[in-house]
Amino acid sequence: MNEEIDRFLRYLGVERALSRHTIWAYSSDLARFASFLCENDITVPAAVEEVHILSFIQAGCPNASVRSRARYMSSIRSFFTFLVREGDLSKHPMELLETPKFSKKLPEYLTSREVKLLLSAPPITTPWGMRDRTMLEVLYACGLRISELLGLVRDRINLDAGFLIVTGKGNKERFVPLGGEAISWLNRYLTEARPRLDKGKGRGKYLVFLNRRGTALSRQYFWRVVKAYALSVDITKQIGPHTLRHSFATHLLSGGADLRSVQMMLGHADIATTEIYTHVDRTRLKQVHKKYHPRS
Repeated sequence: MNEEIDRFLRYLGVERALSRHTIWAYSSDLARFASFLCENDITVPAAVEEVHILSFIQAGCPNASVRSRARYMSSIRSFFTFLVREGDLSKHPMELLETPKFSKKLPEYLTSREVKLLLSAPPITTPWGMRDRTMLEVLYACGLRISELLGLVRDRINLDAGFLIVTGKGNKERFVPLGGEAISWLNRYLTEARPRLDKGKGRGKYLVFLNRRGTALSRQYFWRVVKAYALSVDITKQIGPHTLRHSFATHLLSGGADLRSVQMMLGHADIATTEIYTHVDRTRLKQVHKKYHPRS
């Protein structure tokens, strides 16, 4: 079983070009599944039947949430789909199984006022403070994922034309427009602050945003930074860098942007992923109606 799992993980990395975080999640799920099967004397994929998968979901993951169980089933389904396509199996053991349904959690987002407060939090008198202000501006202006922001390189930004090129999931590139404020802060950061952070080290020579050592910033560091800035301006919501991506999409749709355009800017492969932001907006409208309508 381990050999087949290793082949599947290589396929995810090489042919589908998924991120290492996604591949790690598949690896973790399938390792747990393989361990459960081994405990029940099942060591080859051809011996796996529907009943074994159901047993794993029910007995092997007794305390898992509905969302976690759905993820396990999705990982297992993808694995067996790969084996069928490769000719290792003649029949898919999950042919008649449905993935558990769960309600989508509406993403946390900031109001326009909260965004202004957060963007104004970094002290721009230091190079790292100006860097942080610029990063927040770009996150909100472009709706980037944190990995896309941290991996942004200098030759992918065109300040004159007002856009940047992002490499998203699956190594897919997309053009994202920059707003006037983001252009202004990027120009200022690249001119005034970045030269003071640049140590000419390795990949740091090309990256836009650098730490004090002149190398790449970590995701964990920037999560902590965003949370600290939010608390400094009395934003008590549980937020992180991704909250600005949610705010970007929500505010665009609230302002009248069409769903397809927002999908393209976010880099969603499926428009159904983008549609959750319409539910966020509907929730907001219901709250407004309840608060202000005399007969609500």
